[in-house]
Amino acid sequence: MPPRTRSVTAAAIVAVIFGLLTIFSGGRALFGGAEMGAVVPVVLWFNFLAGFAYVVAGLGLWYRTSWAASLSIFIALATAAVFTTFLWKVWRGTPYEARTMGAMGLRLATWVAISIVAVRGGQAR
Repeated sequence: MPPRTRSVTAAAIVAVIFGLLTIFSGGRALFGGAEMGAVVPVVLWFNFLAGFAYVVAGLGLWYRTSWAASLSIFIALATAAVFTTFLWKVWRGTPYEARTMGAMGLRLATWVAISIVAVRGGQAR
C-alpha cells in the first residue's frame, strides 16, 4: 500500500473534524440546545446524518481504504442533490435561514475538494 500523501492526510483530518462538528451542531438543532429559525427539515436531517458519513469517509481516507474515494464522491453528489432540493424549496417560497445557503455551499465545496484529493491521491480503485 502506498504511503498516505499530505493532501490525503489533510483531507482525512478535515473530513473527520467536519463530520464531528456537523453531528454536534445538527444534534443540538434537532434534539434541543440550539436556537432554530426557519429550518428546512430535509436539509437539517440530511446534514446531521451525513455527519456520520463524513467521519467514516475521513477514517477511510486515513486508513487508505479502497472505498473512501467512492464514499467521498457519493457524499458530494448527495450534498449537491439536497442543495438543489433546498434551492427549489427556496424558489417556491419556503422560509429559510441565509446561513443555510452558505453552509450548503461550503459543504458542497468541501466534499468536491475532498473527492478530488481522494481520487488524485490514489484512493480510487
